[in-house]
Amino acid sequence: MTTAMVATYFQVGIKAIRSLVLDHRPELDANGYQVLTGSELSSFKELSGIQSRTASLALFSRRAVLNVAMLLRESEVARQVRVYLLDMEYLARAQPVENSAPADLQALDDRIDQRITHILGKTVVPMFNTLIESSGEHRRELVELRQDIEHVERRLCQHHRRISFLEEGRASGVAPALKGMTWQALERHVADLLRRDGCTDVVVRQAHKDRGIDVTARTADGRTVAVQCKNHTSRRSVRSADMQKFAGAARAVDCVDVALFVATCHFSSEAQAIAKLSGVTMVDRDELEAWSAGAPLKGLR
Repeated sequence: MTTAMVATYFQVGIKAIRSLVLDHRPELDANGYQVLTGSELSSFKELSGIQSRTASLALFSRRAVLNVAMLLRESEVARQVRVYLLDMEYLARAQPVENSAPADLQALDDRIDQRITHILGKTVVPMFNTLIESSGEHRRELVELRQDIEHVERRLCQHHRRISFLEEGRASGVAPALKGMTWQALERHVADLLRRDGCTDVVVRQAHKDRGIDVTARTADGRTVAVQCKNHTSRRSVRSADMQKFAGAARAVDCVDVALFVATCHFSSEAQAIAKLSGVTMVDRDELEAWSAGAPLKGLR
């Protein structure tokens, strides 16, 4: 609101408002009062349509207007505003206080994720489709932005499915199921996980012909994948020799794009060092359980 608007609202003269501003300027500034000049004033005039040739324009935010109501004495409207504010404060304090346990934050996060997903899918993506159809010069950039948004939408959906999976308690049987698998069953299980995550051409190689690679596949975007599976007890760890053999087969012999070493145990420090040097993605027991429970595997992104 302008100074004139504030004066009209409180049914006082403009001089009364200006005098009040002069006496309480720091307080009003802290509550949103500002004076526009120069380019800011020009931009504001264009946006608001205000026709004024003044070199400056004072503006009051909603909070600043309420501040004026607390300071004005010779205004019936200001008095009514003060009564209203006091009544609201009393009602707020008179409400019973909830001392129950905090709300389910996880459920709230899920609702927010679902709402964001809905907005992305039903509003933002269609908007980009319309822009792409009508654009010429920036069509490529818009297509890339739309792909990024669709990626976020898919990730949120995957996240929600995984949370639902975990909350329903089905994941509680993942660890025992993995523990009870034979090495052949583990290879088939990993192949199923690859298919679930969008991989194609998934093949479980025969043991005597695998050359250190148990499963091969191709990601949805065309990258080749090689997987080594080790079904060890949790007390053992993958040795450096096993990692060297797989890294050589995946990188030097087959030259695959994505090399995954999946194990039902952890990796020794030497094996981890070799994996980092050769670009092999390690999937230990914990990551395998999360992958089996529905989490997307980072090595396939």
